[in-house]
Amino acid sequence: MARRRKVLAAGMAGLFGALSWPGRTAQASVPPVRLDQLTLVNLSHVNDPATTNVFPGDPAFSLETIATIPEDGYFLQFVREGEHTGTHWGAPGHFNEGAVLADQMDPGDLFLPAVKIDVRDKASADPDYALTIGDIKAWERRHGRIPNDSMVVLWTGWESRWGTPAFPNLDENGVIHQPGFSIPAVRWLIDTGRLGRRGGTGIDTFSPDVGIDETYTVSKLVYQRRRISLEILANLAKLPATGAWVLAGGPINRNGSGSTATIFGLIPRGVD
Repeated sequence: MARRRKVLAAGMAGLFGALSWPGRTAQASVPPVRLDQLTLVNLSHVNDPATTNVFPGDPAFSLETIATIPEDGYFLQFVREGEHTGTHWGAPGHFNEGAVLADQMDPGDLFLPAVKIDVRDKASADPDYALTIGDIKAWERRHGRIPNDSMVVLWTGWESRWGTPAFPNLDENGVIHQPGFSIPAVRWLIDTGRLGRRGGTGIDTFSPDVGIDETYTVSKLVYQRRRISLEILANLAKLPATGAWVLAGGPINRNGSGSTATIFGLIPRGVD
C-alpha cells in the first residue's frame, strides 16, 4: 500500500510538473510545478436555498430531507435544481444547436490555464459595464500576452452581492443589470487565438453577457468550438491575475447543457 501511494504521488507530481501555458515555449526560469507546491482554491458558492439567486425564469432551487440518521440510519437530501443553478459551467450546446453537450466533452475542455482581469472599480460605477479591447490590452501590457486556450476570468465584484436582490439587480421592468464582456472584446479574444479551441470565459455574475443584452450574443460566441463558460464564480480575490489553472467539476448529465459545479483554482506556490 505504501509503495502504491508513492507511485500515485509520483504520477500526480509528474502530471502537474508537465503543466505549461498552451502556445508558450518552455522557459528555463519557470520550474516544474510539483503537486505539493500547489495551492487549491475553491471558486464556488455553496448552494443553499436561502441564499442561491436563480436566473429569472430558471427552475427554483430546493433541498428536501428525505432520510435522517435517527429514523433511517443515514442522511439524504433530494435536490431540485436546473443545470445552471449556482456556480456552474456551460457546454457549447447550451446556446448553439448541434454543438457538443456536457457528456460529449473531453476532460481537457474543463482544465484550463486562467487569467483574471479586475474591473471591480468600473463595474461599481456602472452596473452595465462591458469589458473592452482596451481593457484587455492594458492588462497585457502589465502581465504579458494572454496565452492561447485560456480561461479569461472577469472579476466584477458581483460575488459580494450573492444571496441578495443586488445580484440579479433587476430594474422596474425586470431587466438584469450586471457587467460582462463586450461583443467586440470577445470577438477579439477569439480572432487573436487567446480563447483558442479550448478556452472560455469566467465571471462572478450570471453569465458573460451584460445584463441588458437579452440576445446572449457573447455567450453564443464563447460556446463556439468547444469553448466553455464558468459562471457565478466566488473567492476570486484568491485567484492570481496569471499563472493559475482552473478545473471545473460536477455531474455529467446525458445531453447536459452544462453542470452545477465545484470549480477549483490550482495555484503554484509563489504565484501572487
